[in-house]
Amino acid sequence: MVAIVGGVGATRGWRAALAGAAAGGAVLLVVVGVLGLALTAIPIDALRLVVGALLLVFGLNWMRKGIRRVGATGLRAFRMSALEPDEEDVPPDRPDWTGFVLSFKGVLLEGLEVAFIVVTFGATSHLLGTAVVAGVGAVVVVGALGASIQPAVRRIPRSVLQLFVGLLLTTFGTFWSVEGLGVSWPGSDLAILGLLAWYAAIAGAAISRLRGARVTGAARAVAP
Repeated sequence: MVAIVGGVGATRGWRAALAGAAAGGAVLLVVVGVLGLALTAIPIDALRLVVGALLLVFGLNWMRKGIRRVGATGLRAFRMSALEPDEEDVPPDRPDWTGFVLSFKGVLLEGLEVAFIVVTFGATSHLLGTAVVAGVGAVVVVGALGASIQPAVRRIPRSVLQLFVGLLLTTFGTFWSVEGLGVSWPGSDLAILGLLAWYAAIAGAAISRLRGARVTGAARAVAP
């Protein structure tokens, strides 16, 4: 939840990201408050499939653009300003629905999974109050950790950050989509790290290929 909201805020703008997170949290509170212990009746697999597929679409698009930009600038991409312009920048007077929806979906789905865990373990052990306190405490701690690293995140160049967020969204989208199809990942949530490493390797290979093609093209252009 924090990774998605933080990434969207850093690349798209914090107003839309925080608005989407707040809306997702509000819907989550209503759902949890209305359903209570019946929360586990929600078809979470269908929700994972839909949200995962949408995140995968956005993630692959951002990953593609990040690869293209880093491949075009090479190591210079890591020295560029985090405030460099972007053709996707939304004017301040217009709402950024893409950032809003991404944050909304991330908070709602991850929040529902937290609620499922709290309800399941709390109800079966007859310690629902303790489970709720632990769940809320975990969300607060991780949220505070995410907020504390935002100053460092803002200093990351836009092209590099877009590539990293694209990798995150693609990873989560793949993970949730496959889970939504009823397939269990080896190692459960640890598979996320494996997926992230796999997509990072693909991005690295694509960037190297782009750099090689540009160097070859430049050499041919200056050859007599």
